[in-house]
Amino acid sequence: MPIIPTVSRVEHVDLDVFAAAHRPDWDRLDELVRRRRRLSGDEVDELVELYQRVSTHLSVVRSSGHDPVLTGRLSGLVARARSAVTGAHAPAWRDVARFFTRTFPAVVYRLRWWWIGATLGTLALSFALGTWIALDPEARALLGTPEDIRAYVENDFENYYVEYPGASFAARVWTNNAWAAAQALIFGVFLCVPTLYVLALNGANIGVAGGLMFAHGKGDVFFGLILPHGLLELTAVFVAAGVGLKLGWTIIEPGARPRLRALGEEARPAIAVALGLVVVLFISGLIEGLVTGWVHITWLRIGIGVVAEALFLAYVFTLGRRAVREGETGDIEDAPAAAPVAG
Repeated sequence: MPIIPTVSRVEHVDLDVFAAAHRPDWDRLDELVRRRRRLSGDEVDELVELYQRVSTHLSVVRSSGHDPVLTGRLSGLVARARSAVTGAHAPAWRDVARFFTRTFPAVVYRLRWWWIGATLGTLALSFALGTWIALDPEARALLGTPEDIRAYVENDFENYYVEYPGASFAARVWTNNAWAAAQALIFGVFLCVPTLYVLALNGANIGVAGGLMFAHGKGDVFFGLILPHGLLELTAVFVAAGVGLKLGWTIIEPGARPRLRALGEEARPAIAVALGLVVVLFISGLIEGLVTGWVHITWLRIGIGVVAEALFLAYVFTLGRRAVREGETGDIEDAPAAAPVAG
């Protein structure tokens, strides 16, 4: 009769033998979990017993540290079984509330130096390029004919914000900005380079527009139309870029962690940032579509943008800081434990 490894002999576990011996229990637990709404009284008792047993199996496999695939499978099975056994789950509104009061602000706050750095670098590029264009006629000549530049400065820049009805324009810019933020975040995994390109492109666009407007004495128009929505919109893009740069740098320099494990630990909170920024960009899109081109009192337009930006920063640096101090990382709850791997 074969000897079945037990918890007391973790260091000697042969995972192939262990899995072969206990797979019937795992398959049976999976079956009961799938039918949890139609179980008899005896099957409920069996479900509880198997949940406890397979939880022990998971501890054994985790301790061995040699099969992350099996660890992941059992982690998922145990998590689903726990949900079936407890039968209770926090209402959806509590999940949403937790996300916006802890998870999202915590990740943004924890990675603040990354997106603050992205902000400062991009604005420095914009300022340098804008100054060059504003002061150098030859630089402006490279951008178009005098007639084209005059049309842009006198009409096109302002008309852009009233070209479409407010609601449809808000939806359009929301989609465009969400895509730009997604590029900045997701593409960072390719060693930061695409994210740096997105930041440079945004910085160049701002610098060119500002330089042309200032060169023709319309700097007040430029800031009067950019600031209302741009403060919050650009902050969202910079946050996404900062998170993307962190992902890329994690691959370059994972520290003491294996690269895949380090990337996983950073990628899960990055998903939370992506979801949260959808809402932030929706708000900035509403401001751009319904305020920037349609509120004709300049100080009121800018005031709305400043208030929106101030509220977002206060939200991150109060709720986010508090959540981080309480141990919130932004990772998903009950995330599968990372199995040790040979480095």
